[in-house]
Amino acid sequence: MPRYVAFLGSINVGGNRLTMAELRAAFEAEGFVNVETVVASGNVLFDHDERPTRGLEEKLEFLLRHRFDMRSIAAVRSRDEVAAAIADNPFAATGEANLVHTVFLDGEVDPDQFAVVVADLAGRRSERLALGDRALYIDFVNGVAGSPLTGPFFERRLGRRGTARNMRSLARILAKMEED
Repeated sequence: MPRYVAFLGSINVGGNRLTMAELRAAFEAEGFVNVETVVASGNVLFDHDERPTRGLEEKLEFLLRHRFDMRSIAAVRSRDEVAAAIADNPFAATGEANLVHTVFLDGEVDPDQFAVVVADLAGRRSERLALGDRALYIDFVNGVAGSPLTGPFFERRLGRRGTARNMRSLARILAKMEED
């Protein structure tokens, strides 16, 4: 049975309070196996019969909405997709691991829309951005705090919801996926 990770957005921020024990129990009740939370809230490892990750995302978003009354993105990726999100991030080698992020998105971004966003930010922001496979790569260079590059920004400008993880967290999650 393949191993996956669900990157859940907005868990334990704002009004979305949820214990990891409650989250694990909900996953298990829905047939997910070998469920484990890792690194920080909102990262859930699990085994599931092989299926497209988009189908798993829909199932988890439904679970969060109906069981916990939370509207949250559930970006599901396989071990290979997490490894690619690290390897393909063009800022990983030159940026600081806590400032370089992958934003996992709920779908592909139109490259023309992305180019407009990059052009709008050019010369006004220090962040570096690149487009990936159902992902954005960001180097926050001077820190994440105060950056306008947030989930609501990307939803408004690119029509995609997302949740970000830094390189340090992704490396720990990938290592945990490879243990199992």
